[in-house]
Amino acid sequence: MKNKPRLNPKLFEILVCPLTKGPLTYDTAKKELISPRAKLAYPIRDGVPIMLVDEARPLKEEE
Repeated sequence: MKNKPRLNPKLFEILVCPLTKGPLTYDTAKKELISPRAKLAYPIRDGVPIMLVDEARPLKEEE
């Protein structure tokens, strides 16, 4: 079984949405950081959060 990278809890404590500067939530199933205010999901690749608005996925209303 391959080790899956995990988000460092200390890193998560200091990260904010680059667009709104608001708090983020962590979606473990999709491995994304969610900005409820911006309605964006930032991907986490190989344990590294990609905090670029251009890389974020827009959230649908039901998410």
